[in-house]
Amino acid sequence: MIPPPGTGAFLNAHGWGGAAVRPLAGDASFRRYFRVELQGRTAVLMDAPPDKEDSRPFLALGKHLHDLGFSAPQALASDLDQGLVLLEDYGDARVNPVLAEDRSAEHAIYAAAVDILVQLHLHPPADVPPYSEVEYLREARLFPDWYLPAVGLTEAPGYTEAWAPLWPALFTHPPVLVLRDYHADNLMLLDRPGLKQLGLLDYQDALAGHPAYDLASLLQDIRRTVSPELEAAMLARYIATRPDLDEAAFRTAYAILAAQRNIKILGVFTRLYVRDGKPAYPGFHPRLWELVHADLEHPALAPVKAWFDAHVPASARHGVKVK
Repeated sequence: MIPPPGTGAFLNAHGWGGAAVRPLAGDASFRRYFRVELQGRTAVLMDAPPDKEDSRPFLALGKHLHDLGFSAPQALASDLDQGLVLLEDYGDARVNPVLAEDRSAEHAIYAAAVDILVQLHLHPPADVPPYSEVEYLREARLFPDWYLPAVGLTEAPGYTEAWAPLWPALFTHPPVLVLRDYHADNLMLLDRPGLKQLGLLDYQDALAGHPAYDLASLLQDIRRTVSPELEAAMLARYIATRPDLDEAAFRTAYAILAAQRNIKILGVFTRLYVRDGKPAYPGFHPRLWELVHADLEHPALAPVKAWFDAHVPASARHGVKVK
């Protein structure tokens, strides 16, 4: 992975001239990341092509989270015309690979992640758009728009209508800041106290929505298996700290949001393969279907389950074949 044009001049202008630049990672967007090293200092260079990515929400939300007392990487320098941002380096201790090596701290790490959400949800949401019914439906429609054609199916009538009675349950609590991709691959273990011990990544698409969304993202993780026992314990932990919640309504919203998110991602990961040529993503489809099948058993999901049972045969529920 070659650094973007203009990297040398950008680093020179901000005190990092002559630094080594090594590939670090990419993600499901057009952003790429590089580690910059100079005389014992390190930073992360984010390359976000301005014609494809707008870095301003990321920077604004990072400052908002930092000001609230959370660990979000702050910008050391930026040139948004080139799409270059130099960020604090949070190291390499992502929760997912750390727990893959040693699960002994799993409960403690997930408890810390839940506690961060508890504290975040005590604050009004930032100045972000609402997670509206229109947006929920747009996301849910990624499944028939992308996944179904990729497995040789056409959309049968009634999909949108199946979701319609579920949406009101997602507006029964005051909105909070929803980070939207709050899971083990976007949490970094840091040597910091309290709420700062987990570094937050990938929050630029945040919206103001239901407090159960990020819990569903964390506890129904696509990239690592969270046991039903841990999921139940962490959901109970969150609810126990929020006496203002209607527990039954909250658990119903959690079930709906988990299903909506996982069904959406079936479509997103298909699009990443079909449109963007990223062949790794269909590999997550079996895990997603495992989650979806469990999610659809909740009574609130009955209309959606009925549609899936009628129109998506078992043979189409294994995922998209990579050619």
